[in-house]
Amino acid sequence: MSRYFKLLFVCWDVILLNTAIVLSALARFGSLDELLIKEEKTVSLLANLIWVGLLLNKDSYRMIRIERIESILARTIRKLLIHASLVSIFVVYLKFADISRLRLLYFYFFFFVILLISRYISMKLLKEIRSKGYNFRKIIIVGANETGERMRKILAKDLTYGYKFLGFFDEKGDSVFSDQILGGFDEIEDFIIKQEVDEMYVALHIDNIQIINKLVKICDQNMVRIKFIPDFQLYTKSSKVEITFYENTPVLMLRREPLEFAVNKLIKKAFDVCFSALVILLIFPWLFPIVMLLIKVESPGPVFFKQKRAGRDNRPFMCLKFRSMHINDLADNKQAGKGDSRITKFGAFMRKTSIDELPQFFNVFWGDMSVVGPRPHMVNLAKEYSELINNYLVRQFAKPGITGWAQVNGYRGETKELIDMENRVEYDIWYIENWSLLLDIKIIVRTVINILKGEENAY
Repeated sequence: MSRYFKLLFVCWDVILLNTAIVLSALARFGSLDELLIKEEKTVSLLANLIWVGLLLNKDSYRMIRIERIESILARTIRKLLIHASLVSIFVVYLKFADISRLRLLYFYFFFFVILLISRYISMKLLKEIRSKGYNFRKIIIVGANETGERMRKILAKDLTYGYKFLGFFDEKGDSVFSDQILGGFDEIEDFIIKQEVDEMYVALHIDNIQIINKLVKICDQNMVRIKFIPDFQLYTKSSKVEITFYENTPVLMLRREPLEFAVNKLIKKAFDVCFSALVILLIFPWLFPIVMLLIKVESPGPVFFKQKRAGRDNRPFMCLKFRSMHINDLADNKQAGKGDSRITKFGAFMRKTSIDELPQFFNVFWGDMSVVGPRPHMVNLAKEYSELINNYLVRQFAKPGITGWAQVNGYRGETKELIDMENRVEYDIWYIENWSLLLDIKIIVRTVINILKGEENAY
């Protein structure tokens, strides 16, 4: 990247921001006259200064070569939300009564759309330039082994990433990579000088510390960026690990857990409370009497079915459902199966349409469950599977949900084979590692679509 890219990026964003200001004024007032009043000019200046500050904070202008457009989009949305919050605080604090709130809404709408288009075009343009052989970086990998090969495949997967792999350096190396080995460790310095190498990736075992220290010195003296590929297979077979820092000490964790961050917990909790409150207030008042009457008419017994389920941190809680079965002694030990004689006719309809799960919105409101998360299992079932599946209890790191990632991918209902539960667990763990509010909304939408379409395993 050019040394002036940062300045150009900021200037371009300022142009986009002011374009959005103009468009919002035209949309709201039909002219630009209102922008000339003192309060509007003050807010516009604040909008520019805040956005520049956000861009310069933590290098928000950067575009990592192998970064997905989704990642850039998420980072941009976060900045926009922070920007809108700060501007709103200023408007309220300064008591700018003449500022049109609708104009501000128009502004953020136009700015969001323009930014999206701009970021997308920028990524496509950079990829096109790199695919033509420009703006690429020459790289070498020290360590002809599986770790080094994995990195080579990642960087070589797409020409638009802009990396040109020159070869491996190793004293021995695995025989399968022998044709790509350019030389031994003593030949590295001459090679990077002659070939003007930009980056070196080190995939050596930590036992080679003396060689690694020498490589660092060589790179520092020749302005080559050095990057290390730690072999996590020494600690875990997991391909998804998280590194955090306790002061200056790096700590390796087996997986990332977005919901361990306080702000994400707050966002999910607020969403759960608001969503469950809406369902309880808008659906229950008219649906509950109908369901209660039909359940009572068809079979004697309580309207609600209460059962201990395994919750977050494997702590049991009382899960609520509309009763869909005749009263029986197997309810706490046997899963419902296809054609199960215990299920009532109306119960079969409720299970098919997931109406029987609606009381769990009270569990969500009380804090025992979440709208989206791994489905809670019976306590004895959870104990059984925790002994059969090594990573089963990892799913208990999150609050159980009314619906989940496994369910919208077809893994719901009875688990006849162990592989069915193993697959469900893998989807649940993936959800824990990749949580976002957008993912929760996506799962809810897919759940509604699946209910309307009808699910084969819903019985």
